[in-house]
Amino acid sequence: MDQLGYVADHLKLLGDKTRLAILSLLREREWCVCEFVDIFDMSQPAISQHLRKLKSQGIVKEERRSQWVYYSLNVDDKPHIQAVLESMPDSKQILKWLNKEEPIASCGPDSSACCSS
Repeated sequence: MDQLGYVADHLKLLGDKTRLAILSLLREREWCVCEFVDIFDMSQPAISQHLRKLKSQGIVKEERRSQWVYYSLNVDDKPHIQAVLESMPDSKQILKWLNKEEPIASCGPDSSACCSS
């Protein structure tokens, strides 16, 4: 029964379009918080809240690099999430759906933009 609750909790998180789109984008590469803010036209705290929920369930992992926070998938041991993500469109299609182009990273050592989570 614990496994049932574990999978159900994960699938609830995937029921949100923004979180599902974030995870779909993360299939191809890691992303910085500031890139998600640009893509989804949401505030940094709103994006951070989505990522915090995903991180709390072990679905994503974060890596801090100076003042920037990068996220990547952590689903190798979660076949139920892998199965859902395999049916999702690739990043180009998701960005097209959002009327966005892939952002040019505004974070990194040469940038003054801060995107800490």
